[in-house]
Amino acid sequence: MKFLKGTSIYSILTGSCPVCHNESMYKNTSAFAIKNVLGMNERCSHCHTKYSMEPSFFYGAMYVSYGVGIAFGVAAFVISYFFLHLNLLMSYIVIVATIIGCLPIILRLSRNIWINLFMSYDSSKNN
Repeated sequence: MKFLKGTSIYSILTGSCPVCHNESMYKNTSAFAIKNVLGMNERCSHCHTKYSMEPSFFYGAMYVSYGVGIAFGVAAFVISYFFLHLNLLMSYIVIVATIIGCLPIILRLSRNIWINLFMSYDSSKNN
C-alpha cells in the first residue's frame, strides 16, 4: 500500500490522516473493536490537523455510507447469485449478512471518504 501514499485512496483505505498520512485517525486501528468503532483522535499528533472541522461534521458521512452499503450489497448479490448460483432468497440472506457483518468497515470507509472530500495530502507536513 505504500505505493499509494500521497493519494486520497491511501488515506481512505488505511484510515490515516488525510493531510500527512502518518498516523491513524482512529483511537483503535481495528474496525471490529465494536465499542470504539468510530472513536477518533481529536487531532493528528504528527501534523496537528483537526479531524472534526465543526460540530456534527461527520453527519454527511451518513450519505456516503448509504452508497458504500449499496456497493457491498450489490457485490454480495453478484457473488451469491451469479457465481455461487444461489436462489433469490438465499442471495437476499447473504446480502443482509454481508451488510451486517461489514457494518464497522462501511462506517469507517464512509468517514474516511467524507473527510478526504474536504482535506488533501500536503507533502510539506510529511516531515
